Amino acid sequence: MIHRIARQARPLLIAAAMAVLGLSAQAQTTLRVGFGLGLDAHYGLGAVQMQKLVAERMGGRFKLELFPSFQLGGEREMTEGAQLGTIDMVITSTGPVGNFVPDTLITDIPFLFRDYSHARSVLDGPIGQSILDKCPAKGLICLAWTENGFRHMTNSKREVKAPEDAKGLKIRTMENQIHMQAFRALGVLPTPMAFPEVFNALQTGTVDGQENPIGVIVSAKLNQVQKHLTLTGHVYSPGLVLMAPAAYNKMSEADRKAITQIAREGARITRQRVEQLERDGVDQLRAAGMQVRALNVAEKSGFQNALNPAFAEFAKRFGQANIDAIRNAK
Repeated sequence: MIHRIARQARPLLIAAAMAVLGLSAQAQTTLRVGFGLGLDAHYGLGAVQMQKLVAERMGGRFKLELFPSFQLGGEREMTEGAQLGTIDMVITSTGPVGNFVPDTLITDIPFLFRDYSHARSVLDGPIGQSILDKCPAKGLICLAWTENGFRHMTNSKREVKAPEDAKGLKIRTMENQIHMQAFRALGVLPTPMAFPEVFNALQTGTVDGQENPIGVIVSAKLNQVQKHLTLTGHVYSPGLVLMAPAAYNKMSEADRKAITQIAREGARITRQRVEQLERDGVDQLRAAGMQVRALNVAEKSGFQNALNPAFAEFAKRFGQANIDAIRNAK
């Protein structure tokens, strides 16, 4: 009797086991996404859009868990985490990525891009894709270009309207060889530092100033520790949406295409926010007490001319033809 019941129950047990295995196969994978600044900043809005689209389009197989405000470390640490597979996705400026993928550094040459339209068309086109294609060999998957915006200089000492005014200032920079080389050509003392340390360093006078896009200056409330803002627009600062190969390689081909498209759509929202901050942020900073200097054409040319020695070095490093291909792109 007992054996007969057991035989009758066996198909039900097998069916139940198969159902459990089926559910397990469909279990949701949580992808941890790290980035700097808050959810209401430009990277944050892009990340929230990506989170929404993953939920809508990827059949419940994946979920993005967002870690804003450098919760997972500075940008270099997060980039290393993506290489190691301890962080699944990272939205970061290109600054620290250049230490791992040197080809990205060409985008950091000062005064390389005319405006936002020029920069975006280059990065979203064949030139930008050729750089992204170099990432896997360096242990990173670069899904899409995103954006920080054009960088401007702030300091607590004096108005800067010419290279001579900037000489001797100790300016925090990213850990980016191209930026540091350019600032040395201006007579500035570049001080590389992870961004989470910057506010305190400005507050204590460890450095005199820093350089960042308007959106970062506003979001980080740097007006509280900086008096002077010079709208140099000296470097267009792109960003990258990175993914850990460990996470990417587990995906199906269809899911890889989906997450790449989602990263690009998140970047579009980020770019829209950057434009809004560029329009409105300067007025916010003025209202908060910052003294703002907008350079005229002659003054901006003065900065460009002062960088000629650095431009010669960049041509040797990257090839003048490659630089010209970006500068002359329509």
